[in-house]
Amino acid sequence: MDGPMKRSLLALSIIAFACLAAALSGCQNPASRLGTAGPEETEGDPARDAWVLPDEMGAIYAAQCAVCHGPDQRGSSLGPSLLGDLTRGDSVEALVKSITKGAPDAGMPAWRDVISDDDVRGLVIYLLEKRAGDRGADGQGVGEPPQIPTKAIETRHHALSIETVYAGLSEPYGIAPLPDGRFLVTEKMRGISIVEADGSDAVLVEGTPKIWNDSVLRGTAYTGSGWAHEVALHPDYRNNGWIYFVYGDRCADCNEASRASGKTAAMLRLVRGRLDGARWVDEETIWEAPKATYPIDGAENGASARITFDDHGYVYLTVGQFTDYAGVQDLSRPDGKTIRMHDDGRTPADNPFVDTPGALPSIWTLGHRNAQGIDFDRRTGLLWSSEHGPRGGDELNWIRPGHNYGWPMVSLGVDYDGRPVPYAKKLGIEYDPADLTPTVIDWTPSPGVSSIVFYRGVLFPEWQDHLIVGTLSRGDLWRYVVDEHGEQEREVLIDGLGRFRDVEVGPNGELIALLEHRSGSMILRIKPAGR
Repeated sequence: MDGPMKRSLLALSIIAFACLAAALSGCQNPASRLGTAGPEETEGDPARDAWVLPDEMGAIYAAQCAVCHGPDQRGSSLGPSLLGDLTRGDSVEALVKSITKGAPDAGMPAWRDVISDDDVRGLVIYLLEKRAGDRGADGQGVGEPPQIPTKAIETRHHALSIETVYAGLSEPYGIAPLPDGRFLVTEKMRGISIVEADGSDAVLVEGTPKIWNDSVLRGTAYTGSGWAHEVALHPDYRNNGWIYFVYGDRCADCNEASRASGKTAAMLRLVRGRLDGARWVDEETIWEAPKATYPIDGAENGASARITFDDHGYVYLTVGQFTDYAGVQDLSRPDGKTIRMHDDGRTPADNPFVDTPGALPSIWTLGHRNAQGIDFDRRTGLLWSSEHGPRGGDELNWIRPGHNYGWPMVSLGVDYDGRPVPYAKKLGIEYDPADLTPTVIDWTPSPGVSSIVFYRGVLFPEWQDHLIVGTLSRGDLWRYVVDEHGEQEREVLIDGLGRFRDVEVGPNGELIALLEHRSGSMILRIKPAGR
């Protein structure tokens, strides 16, 4: 038999046998199953930034699932929607179990012999992303400008009002509320500005380290180096006036790699200074890496570059890396580390690797990818950081001296193509999983977690010492009660407003947020409604 008749029968066979009753009920048990689909060349998703691998899970879904559950996951006459309630649970673990083991009592086959374990996990994360909703251009800050609510937002403990203080910032990264109500804000390709408390004016600070304004637009994000990043006030700022600033120290002909390539090299550098009016003065270097460790063509989008202080006179800096992971497990390099210094730039004698031959003595922890937030919980004395995974696997980590948090060997997410992270094998990294510190909270699918701050103030008394979490692609602001055992309470305070790049507590107890958007980013003031 050949020709149209054979093709028609083949099409009917595919419809009959392609049902993935993975996590759901409704599709009948097929008499046989399709073979595992091999990797296919897929077109890059225009909604994804240009440097990530194209997704391969969509092709698997189209081949194995779409006939029953529809190309848009909304179901068909052969199977239910994947976007509604799932009777067997909607966690990663529950969906993986449903797909691999099936549910014979409901007529659902086990797919363990059809789809590999790795592809099942990637497919589950793909489905969870669809369930969370693709925010598209809004999630990347390039769609319609955010609409700030004019009515009170009701939350569990407090009703909130949101006020736009200032609009028109370009590619902001960090904000530091000043005691007098003004703000210091960094824009990556401009530097530090002083914004008036009422938003009536913004003045660029002169005399800071050189900030480079060149960049390349890749997908929806600008990439570059030599940029301005975090700005933070010393805990005793009212008395000493110290302001801490982390930026990309960019240089040419400064190490072997830059000389050999003819390209510039860059690495984060932490300095402190004071303000004399709108001029940066009294600069001191707090931390800098050896020039030999400066990479060429670094993308500071993944540089982390967040600062916090504890109660004992130490300052912490996150140093990320999301393009070249070779140095993340190397103690002679700063990539993928948390740095700890005395607040005057001295190296603490009790840092965990201070006596390790070849190690940078400033390293406090290792194994990080892109830690976008860090803060110290003064109630418990614990240090926490928030970290971007690749695709899924965003993390909240309890930061402890000498601990290894596992990147690039392991992640609870997957790589951008939906496959397991392959870097341990690619880079020849041998490790014992028992030596790695697991995350306290895993966010899968990725919300694009950003800045974190423990609330301490008088305006929101029910939030005292709770963790406030900003997200980028998800566009939410969250509240958590968390301890070393994990999440104790969680609430969405603001849902889908826009990309929360930074969030801090103002001098009167209000929340101050940077809302990022390509048309002009904003400073928001969040207060109890009616205040």
